[in-house]
Amino acid sequence: MAARPGDQPAALLLACALALLLLALQPQPCRAQQQPPSPGYYPSATLRSLAFSEAYRTLWGPQHQTLSPDGKSLTLWMDRSSGSGFKSARAYRSGYFGASVRVQPGYTAGVNTAFYLSNSEEYPGHHDEVDMELLGTVPGEPYTLQTNVYVRGSGDGTIVGREMRFHLWFDPTADFHHYAIIWNPDQILFLVDDVPIRRYERKTEATFPDREMWAYGSIWDASDWATDGGRYRADYSHQPFVSRFADLKIGGCAADGAPGGCQPVPASPSGAAALSTQQEAAMRWAQRNSMVYYYCLDSSRDHALYPEC
Repeated sequence: MAARPGDQPAALLLACALALLLLALQPQPCRAQQQPPSPGYYPSATLRSLAFSEAYRTLWGPQHQTLSPDGKSLTLWMDRSSGSGFKSARAYRSGYFGASVRVQPGYTAGVNTAFYLSNSEEYPGHHDEVDMELLGTVPGEPYTLQTNVYVRGSGDGTIVGREMRFHLWFDPTADFHHYAIIWNPDQILFLVDDVPIRRYERKTEATFPDREMWAYGSIWDASDWATDGGRYRADYSHQPFVSRFADLKIGGCAADGAPGGCQPVPASPSGAAALSTQQEAAMRWAQRNSMVYYYCLDSSRDHALYPEC
């Protein structure tokens, strides 16, 4: 039965009230949980920012990078012809390696902006690698930060990756954020803005990298796997794809230094291998709220290949 004309205002008010009620019942994000708790220890603050030329050299794609006038920040870009990359001037046995990075918004599927340690040029086909990779995306979907560890050729031929991925608690396109790796003889710690997000412990010789490595940064086309397993690929109608690196920091034990003459960078305020209570709480928060994949929990993996799990 049609409503009488006099009923229309009341019906409209009722509809508005119901709409407001439904909106109020929707789960709302808790603002207090949008940021991780303080880790209480800020290793990045113990190291000074380096000029690019103090620690790094251009590795490839020199025509696709520009250095800031003060020499402390570097812009890399990728187009259909090439990406670009840089490499530390020295190899290291351990240390702190960090860079502040800002990536491009919009359609960036297939684009990999990486900051990592590797010895692939020294040990081709049998190398070690420790990765922090910002994987591009499509509009409306977040970037993915992938952390990974390859040991003695597990990244060559038949890939045996040890990935942990995150959708970060901030927009990495809106500002610079500091991504860092602390690699010590007993563990590898991945940090974002000094918040530990992953700890990879040395459990066996076979699952931990202990040969010298160099630090690298790059932007390159990883369309085959980077975005939704390769479903979305780099679309060069959106080129150039731009990533910016700044606040470069290295505090490491150089491979060409005197053995025993360098102490590992502390992973915790006490200097012990174990993280502090505050650091552990911050890492639990990051993994509970931001982690979207962990290889040890993937039932499709052959866990005989991952004794550390």
